[in-house]
Amino acid sequence: MGLTDRLVGRTKADTQPPEILAKPSIGTHMRPNVEMILGLKPDLIIQNAGRQENMPGLDQLRRQGAPVAVFHPTSFEDIFAVIQRLGVLTGCPDRAAALIEEMQGKLLAVAARLQNVTERPKVFYEVRYPNLLGAGAGSIVNEVIVRAGGVNVVTVPKKIARMNLEAVIAGDPDAYIVQQGPMNPNPSPPAARPHFGILRAVKTGRVLVVEERLFSRPSPGAADAVVQLAAFLHPGLFPEARP
Repeated sequence: MGLTDRLVGRTKADTQPPEILAKPSIGTHMRPNVEMILGLKPDLIIQNAGRQENMPGLDQLRRQGAPVAVFHPTSFEDIFAVIQRLGVLTGCPDRAAALIEEMQGKLLAVAARLQNVTERPKVFYEVRYPNLLGAGAGSIVNEVIVRAGGVNVVTVPKKIARMNLEAVIAGDPDAYIVQQGPMNPNPSPPAARPHFGILRAVKTGRVLVVEERLFSRPSPGAADAVVQLAAFLHPGLFPEARP
């Protein structure tokens, strides 16, 4: 929303846009430094309630009288609602509305190209390897996959599902997506892993490495993730996209 000047602190993992790197880091989202946050004297603290482990820190902040807004977006409609609410809380509803309109425009453009698609590739999204984790049906990744014209082979109704190679083989994905970021910092190419070569997606070279920040975070970047994945899954409909 163009309000980086309002930010007084960030978590360790938050590095975008680059200008926020000058802001002090208050630790991780799961282990925030409560004293440091209070020392920054924020008018508003924003937190994603995706995990219960980070809630005790919020309870401490609330007991100190700090204003905390907690959100838990897992879909695009949720993201739009969060942006709208943040527009109200920051006194910038017009900027929020413009951002929502921009995101919706990207999603509608992709949907228009996919409207006549009948074959939707099956997709596996790797959250971490080794100790394999996949994106479940309760994640924003699942929504990205669906809106990009694919089908998530992981049907577990959670954000993240523990997997093994046998389960991935049973899903028989046409495309294998590998995220790279804090949860999966140095993923090896699936083709170089033991036994992964028997996967259809690996055999056909339908493997894509993507930014964790873009795909796994319920943020405005998720709309760009849909555009990127749709071009990968349906290259014939997106001739302008680079491989």
